[in-house]
Amino acid sequence: MTAVSEKHVDTGAIAVENGPVPRSPKLSRRPFLVVVAAVLMVAGAMAGGLLWASATEAGEVVVVRQGVARGTVITAQDLGTIRVGVDPSLSTVPADQLASLVGRRASADLTAGTLLAASQVSETVVPGAGESVVGVPISPGLMPVEPLASGDAVRLVHSGELPSDSTPTDPVPAKVLRVTPGDTQTVVDVIVGADKAVQLAEWAGSGKIALVLDSRAR
Repeated sequence: MTAVSEKHVDTGAIAVENGPVPRSPKLSRRPFLVVVAAVLMVAGAMAGGLLWASATEAGEVVVVRQGVARGTVITAQDLGTIRVGVDPSLSTVPADQLASLVGRRASADLTAGTLLAASQVSETVVPGAGESVVGVPISPGLMPVEPLASGDAVRLVHSGELPSDSTPTDPVPAKVLRVTPGDTQTVVDVIVGADKAVQLAEWAGSGKIALVLDSRAR
């Protein structure tokens, strides 16, 4: 019998002690999604910029160059112009009105570097010569329901009992400057003659003042 010799053929396979060779994990990166996210971020930023631009309007307005005290006559050196994006809801003065402001008086303290508001400039100082401003608290039922406006002509009447040593006086004519509603009373700042200011202030302290709105016809 012919002996058949068995030959061991080395296939070149590499044996791993603990199992087969692990495969490299697939990369989970998705460059396409990264690009899409970046594009969305840029689009969002642009949309925000467009919304801001639509909410503001760029234009030249008057700016305060140097501080001006209330009641002081405004000079050309006090004001300048600047081009900025301004919220339409803000009260500003267009640059083309700058010349008309020179020679007028500041009705409030003007701070350097701030935009000028039309309400900060007046032809006259408030209060003017011989006038005073008195804040008068008025309770509901002692003033008209009709809303008051700046410039309204009114009369103020003491509605309570006067001290025994006081002399009854006539109503005090006044002009409304500002109205500030409160929880229980409305404070009306009025312009009165300086000779009536002390009397009206004493009435205000008693809290017994009625307000009469006179004709608005001009």
